[in-house]
Formats: sequence, structure tokens, C-alpha cells
Amino acid sequence: MIRSYRPTDHGDVYDVCVRTGNAGGDARGRYVTDDLLGDLWAGPYLELEPGLAFVVAVPLPEGGERVAGYILGTADTRGFVERYRREWLPRLTAKYTEDEDTWAGFHPERMLIPAIDEFPAHLHIDLLPELQRQGWGRMLMRRFLAAAADRGAGGAHLSFDPANTGAAAFYDRLGFQPLPSSRPDAPLYGIRIPVG
Repeated sequence: MIRSYRPTDHGDVYDVCVRTGNAGGDARGRYVTDDLLGDLWAGPYLELEPGLAFVVAVPLPEGGERVAGYILGTADTRGFVERYRREWLPRLTAKYTEDEDTWAGFHPERMLIPAIDEFPAHLHIDLLPELQRQGWGRMLMRRFLAAAADRGAGGAHLSFDPANTGAAAFYDRLGFQPLPSSRPDAPLYGIRIPVG
């Protein structure tokens, strides 16, 4: 079931983030803490843009549910960068020092791509392998893009690890197009969203 993010999902979202953080594979044990990837790629959105965070919740055999996939992002990257610098970066710098692994989190202006005016929204999507190739990613993407359009975004962009060839094929199928990128290790894709 796809639903809006709840604060009680925080741990599950972080778990999905680290378990898909190595070009789509498991990154547990690779960094100083397994929370690092969540603190860089999920936490800021859960804190600053919870209304644009959606999850796939799957039932547990013993009852209840767990999150096994998510999409999160912002409809206004410029505004998000300002809030990130003001509200999230102090938390990050209190927990980590800047190094090769944390560099992206210490430099939010990297999110201001050259095509930001055409593609003002950006997003992150991750699904555990058990949910992939079942339509969940497409449904999450539709939900996020509709919500971003409701907030006035006429386009969205994303970046990904080029070693994650499954992600590239998924974005191609959805109609994302390559955008100019200054970093070969982080290709950019964008999609236009009908507004209104």
C-alpha cells in the first residue's frame, strides 16, 4: 500500500536507504554509521518536506507493517537549499566531519543544477529488491509528481549512481530525459510535469 510518510516510519526509511545505497545494493557496514546515508539522502526531506514523502508499506506476518520503499523530495529546490543550509546542515555538522563520504551533505548548493528553473523539483526513490519490477516505483513516481505539480513545479530532476543500470532503465521507461551534468559520476535526468 502506498501512503503518506508518518514519523513512525523514520527508522524503516533509513533502513531502506542504507540497504539500497550501494548502486541499488546493500551499503550496511560501509560507512562510519549505517545512518550516514539516511542523514544525507532521506532525513532532510523527512524533516523539511514531509508532505512530499510517500512510502510503500507492506504487511508483516506477525501483524503491523514495515516500509519497504519510498519516494521523497521537494517541489522547490531553491527554497529547499536555503532551508537545508539553515535547518539541516547544523545537525549534520554536529554529527559528522566533512570528508569524501559526507561532502554532498555539506554542500547543499550542489542541488542547484543549471536547468533548475525548468526542473525545480527533485526527488529520491528507493525500493527494496522484493518490491522492484512490480509497479511500485511507477506508482510512487506518479504520486510524487502529482503532488509536486500541485505545488506549482512544472518539472522534476534526479541524479543517480551510473553503476545502478536498473535505475537508469527505470527512469528511461518513465520518460525522464538526460540533462547536462558537470559530474560524470552523477548523471542528471529530468521530466516535465503538467501543472494544473
